[in-house]
Amino acid sequence: MQLLFDGLFRETLNTVLVRGEGEPIYLPASATGGCNEIHFAHGFVNSALHEISHWCIAGEARRQLIDYGYWYEPDGRSAQRQAEFERVEVKPQALEWILAEACGVKFFISFDNLDGQGAAGEGAFKVAVHEQARRYLQEGLPPRAQQLLDCFLDTYIGRENFGLSLFALDKL
Repeated sequence: MQLLFDGLFRETLNTVLVRGEGEPIYLPASATGGCNEIHFAHGFVNSALHEISHWCIAGEARRQLIDYGYWYEPDGRSAQRQAEFERVEVKPQALEWILAEACGVKFFISFDNLDGQGAAGEGAFKVAVHEQARRYLQEGLPPRAQQLLDCFLDTYIGRENFGLSLFALDKL
C-alpha cells in the first residue's frame, strides 16, 4: 500500500506515506523540510487507511498545517466532545471503509474513546458512516480518493468484486 500511495502522490503532490512508531500525524513539507508526510501507527493497515482518508478530504489550505489544523483529544473525551468527534469523523471513516474494501481489508468503525464515556451515539454514528459511504459511491469520491480507489481495485480485489453490495449497515 505504501508503495502504491507513494507512486501516485510523491511526484504529483509531494506526499508520502510513512510507517510511524508513535501516534498518527500529518506533517506538511514546511515541517519536514522535504515531502508532506502522512504518518500511520506501527505498520497497521487500518491506521494507514484512516490517515489517508483524512488527507484525501483535506483541502489545499488544511494540507499546509500540521494534522490539517484539527484539534484532537485522546481517550477520555466528554460526551459533548465525543459527539463533536463523531460528527467530523463520518466522512473520513466512510472513505476509509471504501478504501479498506478495495484492499480486501476488514474495516473497523472507530469511536476512539475507550477511556471516556464511549460513543456519543453509536447507532447514529454507524448509520451516518454507512449513508456517507453509499453517497460517496453513488455521487463520487474526492479526486485523490478516487485515484487511490482505482489503484487499489486494480491491485487488490478487482473492479468486478467491488460495489454497493459490500456496504451493508450490518457490516459495521
